[in-house]
Amino acid sequence: MVDRSKVSEFCVDTLIGEGVEKAEASLLLTRKYELNAEAGTISLIRTTDDVNLFVMGIDKEKRASTSLNKTDENSVIDSVKELLELIEAGEPDPAFDIALEQPSESFTKGPEKPDTILMYARVKELLEHCKDKYPHLILEQVIFDHTAKQRWYSNSNGVNFDSFRGVYNLSVSFTSKDGADVSSFNYIDISMGDLTSELIDLDGVERIITQSTEQITTKNVDGSFVGDILVTPECMESFVSTLTGYLTDYPMMTGTSIFKDSLGERIADERLSIHSRPVSDELAGGYFFTGDGYKAENSTIIEKGLLKSLLLTLYGSLKVGKEKAVNAGAFYVIEPGETPFDEMVKSVEKGILLCRFSGGQPSSNGDFSGVAKNSYYIENGEIKYPISETMVAGNLKQMFREISGISLERVNNGASIMPWVTFSGVTISGK
Repeated sequence: MVDRSKVSEFCVDTLIGEGVEKAEASLLLTRKYELNAEAGTISLIRTTDDVNLFVMGIDKEKRASTSLNKTDENSVIDSVKELLELIEAGEPDPAFDIALEQPSESFTKGPEKPDTILMYARVKELLEHCKDKYPHLILEQVIFDHTAKQRWYSNSNGVNFDSFRGVYNLSVSFTSKDGADVSSFNYIDISMGDLTSELIDLDGVERIITQSTEQITTKNVDGSFVGDILVTPECMESFVSTLTGYLTDYPMMTGTSIFKDSLGERIADERLSIHSRPVSDELAGGYFFTGDGYKAENSTIIEKGLLKSLLLTLYGSLKVGKEKAVNAGAFYVIEPGETPFDEMVKSVEKGILLCRFSGGQPSSNGDFSGVAKNSYYIENGEIKYPISETMVAGNLKQMFREISGISLERVNNGASIMPWVTFSGVTISGK
C-alpha cells in the first residue's frame, strides 16, 4: 500500500520509470459531513468519502490522462500501463507541457473537522425561524455540510504541492404558497469558514427568502420596451462567469471569443473592476494551486473597464502565444461603487430588478436572451410589484459598456463578492 501523501509522486516516478518524458499526477481526498432537511424536518445525517486520482503523461509530444478512485499500488500500476498505450495512440501537439519547477509548499485553510453539534443547532434555528416568520414559505430542501478537501500534486519537473481546505456550505431551495398561488422556485448557495453567525443572518439569506413570500402573486409586464436591469449580487455572479468564459482556452484558441483581440483595451464601463481571488482571506472558498500545477495568485481581470488578464491555462497560453493566467479564474470580486442601492432604484425610469436569470449561452457575438425569474418591475424610481416570467435580451459586450450604476453595498457568499449593478439598453418583453 502506497502512503496516500506519496501517491502522486509514486505515479510520476512510475511513469518516468517507464520511459515517459513528462508526467504529472494529483490526488484529491474529500470528506463531507452532511445534514439534510426536507419539508422543515431534518431527514438525513451522513458522512461520505471520495477519492479521485488523476494521472497524465507526455511523450514525443503526445499526451494522455486517466482518472481512478483507487490508490493501491496494483491499481496505480495497471492504470499506468493503460496510460502508456493511450499516449502511444495519441496525436502529437507541441503545446502539451507541464508546470515548470517551483518551490514545494503546503497550504492550509479552514476548520479541519465539523462542529456537528453546532451544525445541527444552526439548521434547527433556520427551520424554526422560517416556520415562525414565513408561514407561506415551503423549504423544499436544506443541505448543510462541512467539506474537507486534501490535495496533493506532483510532476516530473520537481513540483510538489499539498493543501488542506475545510469549509461549511449551505444550500437552500424553496417556494412560497398561499392557496392556489405559488411563487417561482428559488435557491440560496453560500459558504462560510465558521459557524459564528446564524444561517438566516448570512449575506442575502433572509432577503431572498422574504422575496419568495412577496412573489406568490405576480403581474405581467405590459408590452416590450428598452430599459434598465438592476441585477442583484446573486444574479450578477452568473453574468460575470459568462463574461469571463470568453477569456478561457477554447474561445481564445478557436478565435470565437468576443474579446479575442481586446487585451489591454476597454471592454467595460470605467467604473467596473473585477478580480479573481482564489487565495483571498475575504472568501471562504478558493484554491491554492491550479490544475496544471502552478501556485495560484490573486489577479485583476478588468481594471476600471480595461481588460488586464486572460484566463489561459499553460496549454492555452502556448497555443495562442499569450501569457498564462496566474490562476484558474472563479472566486470573483467586484469593487464597490459609490451609490447606495436605494438610490440606484430611484435612478431607474423603467426596468426590472433582476433577481434570477435563466438563459442559454450567448451567441458568438455576445447576443443573449432568457427569462427573468423571481424579479420585480421598476417604474419612476420605485419597485412596483413582482413580475411573472419575463423575457430579457441584449448583447453581453454592449451591456458591460453601458453600466449606469454600481452599488456601495456588496454581498459575500463565500465564493464571490458582488454588488448590485444597473445595465442600460436591455430589451424587456412582457405580455
